[in-house]
Amino acid sequence: MNIALDMMGGDFAPVEAVKGIELYLQNNSSPEKLLLIGDESAIKELLTRYNVASDQITIIHASQVIGMHEHPTKALKEKQQSSIAIGFYLLASGKADAFISAGNTGAMMVGALFSIKAIEGVLRPTIGAFLPREDGQLGLLVDVGLNADCKPENLSQFAVLGSLFAQHILNYDLPRIGLINLGEEEGKGNILTQAAYPILKENTQINFIGNVEGRDLLTDKAEVMVCEGFTGNALLKFAESIYDLVQRRGINDEHFNRFNFEIYGGVPVLGVNKPVIIGHGISHATAYKNMILMAIKMLEKDLIGKIKSSFMLPV
Repeated sequence: MNIALDMMGGDFAPVEAVKGIELYLQNNSSPEKLLLIGDESAIKELLTRYNVASDQITIIHASQVIGMHEHPTKALKEKQQSSIAIGFYLLASGKADAFISAGNTGAMMVGALFSIKAIEGVLRPTIGAFLPREDGQLGLLVDVGLNADCKPENLSQFAVLGSLFAQHILNYDLPRIGLINLGEEEGKGNILTQAAYPILKENTQINFIGNVEGRDLLTDKAEVMVCEGFTGNALLKFAESIYDLVQRRGINDEHFNRFNFEIYGGVPVLGVNKPVIIGHGISHATAYKNMILMAIKMLEKDLIGKIKSSFMLPV
């Protein structure tokens, strides 16, 4: 399998991207090929500096970079030789099996939707985020910002996508799905959650347990928690602030240390035709290493194939 990496995206690229590859190669002797996309001379210099040499590595030169604050659609159209544009070309043409970037999130989403496109039957792809539970396991929150406004049918599909990810990547046999709401009782909430509840309840592809509240997010009540992206993004940023606060106060706590996003690398775009993994803009070496591992696991488990099979059925 060929894993393409945007070496130029992110605040600390390409140095941290190279260091992440070094970490990956130190602990993995698998035959995956790494396609490093970016400034060839800069990448070669860094590979030499960090003594990273492997037959698994191929450098693909990109003469342009899409900045973190550039308009996604405009930048992709005008910068065809950027590392992100080339990454999606490789993915769409079959020369890469997965694509990873910690660069411009908007450009990554536009590239995913217009180059490899949504899986047939998926109304809107989604992105999720990991929530460290008190029992030591991980929960998944979907959506976390891609879809700020949703229809009830979207939430039902997010639940299916999240359930498949939790089952095949997080290794839950029968992941429980909860609808984030302001009360546990059926009929609670706003127009969206009231309309989504019966659709989720009737969805035979998921193990829906009903409403979950904010206090349930870090417990073992549900493995996948579903909401529209406005709520999800607010919750995600709050979770990130907890980790920042704990670090600033010098608190060393096993549970709160797991709020460090670097441990998980990045989040996949669920519902598109090939694995696309988006990292945080401040990703360091550990995050890059774990994004590579996530891409490999998604390919080994054929998560995209399982999603395609699921969406051949009525949702």
